[in-house]
Amino acid sequence: MKIHKISILFFSLISSLSVYGQTTQQEMFDEIEKTGGVYYVYQAPEKESLTAAPKGYTPFYISHYSRHGSRYLISDKDYKWVIDLFAKAHEQQALTPLGEDVYTRLTKIWPEAEGRGGDLTPLGRRQHQGIAQRMFRNYPEVFTDGRKISARSTVVLRCAMSMAAFGDQLKGMNPKLDITYEASEKYMNYMNFHTDESNKFTSDQTGPWVEEYKKFEAEHTRPERLMNTLFSNADFIRKQVNPHNLMWGLYWITSDMQDMETRVSFYDIFEKQELFDLWQCINYKFYVGNANHADGKGIVVANAKALLRNILESADQALQDPSIAATLRFGHDGNVIPLAAILRLNDCNVAVNQPEEVYKVWSDYKIVPMAGNIQIIFYRNKEDRVLVKFLLNEKEARIPLDTDQYPYYDWNKVKSYYTNLLDR
Repeated sequence: MKIHKISILFFSLISSLSVYGQTTQQEMFDEIEKTGGVYYVYQAPEKESLTAAPKGYTPFYISHYSRHGSRYLISDKDYKWVIDLFAKAHEQQALTPLGEDVYTRLTKIWPEAEGRGGDLTPLGRRQHQGIAQRMFRNYPEVFTDGRKISARSTVVLRCAMSMAAFGDQLKGMNPKLDITYEASEKYMNYMNFHTDESNKFTSDQTGPWVEEYKKFEAEHTRPERLMNTLFSNADFIRKQVNPHNLMWGLYWITSDMQDMETRVSFYDIFEKQELFDLWQCINYKFYVGNANHADGKGIVVANAKALLRNILESADQALQDPSIAATLRFGHDGNVIPLAAILRLNDCNVAVNQPEEVYKVWSDYKIVPMAGNIQIIFYRNKEDRVLVKFLLNEKEARIPLDTDQYPYYDWNKVKSYYTNLLDR
């Protein structure tokens, strides 16, 4: 039995490393959309790949936290200042043929983007509908007539809209489900919590990592080639263009196009190495701001303690009340990332501190693409023993506990493990 247990743990480790281990430059080049990082479109499972439950076990409860679905750039001005700059260059005949073509493309996306800064896109709604549909089909025993579902979101509209899309899909599949929806400040103390100590560390103005980052960003942002392909007038560049800022502005628009309905692309104006380098910068910033940067000594991951406590308390309620089917939560990338770390899912808690090393061990798009989510599926047998399975973006994930039934873990051991983490 001991040898069997070790073998299962070994092979589960190897299989998960293939997904969440080192990211290579070639991987990014092969699917350039990944350089969008947190703007990467959610990848639904291509086929059923979930491990069957151990004999005699039936799913009865699901605990869940999801990032909102695909959205537009945070503000209209993130599009508008770039469009206005190209409009001025167009008027002054300072654009190359490629620059004119880029300007035309920018004008095509504005009708969709205008007035929608930060909003959920139609694709974002479809993502949550799809996740809900697969959840219902994979665990039909959970969603039987009359069972109760608590759905809560942060007070940000795109999160509430994601919650509505998810819940409406479940309700459409079984109209007899009892779903309550809430988006309230009352729950923000665990739905989107950050300590003052954490905010001080992650500040991009005064954080202890900022000077090193500035040098790293300067080394990885090389806009000269791009500017010369877009603008034909060196005097216009000198007087009107901040090449560094424009390169980043175009990067964000380029990255977000995969989340929009308008079928326009800007990948052709960049070299793949340029996109990879820009992504390294933003990937590092998300790592500092939300994950387990070694210099932070766990203070950022600790932001998820209140959420983890809610998960444990909600599970206790579901174990005592057979009418409870699911607890659904909808928030942001800055909530899913530390939750994945504090749960110790796969390699999400890895701790490094050198900017150039981060992408090799931690990648934002693998944890929080648009609609990125964590699910904990609870199973019970006739002897009332409870097992749980963890899913990260609908893929089975490991945690650092022994089990001879991977990906299933004994709930009592899991609860004890996380309770001890909360007490540290």
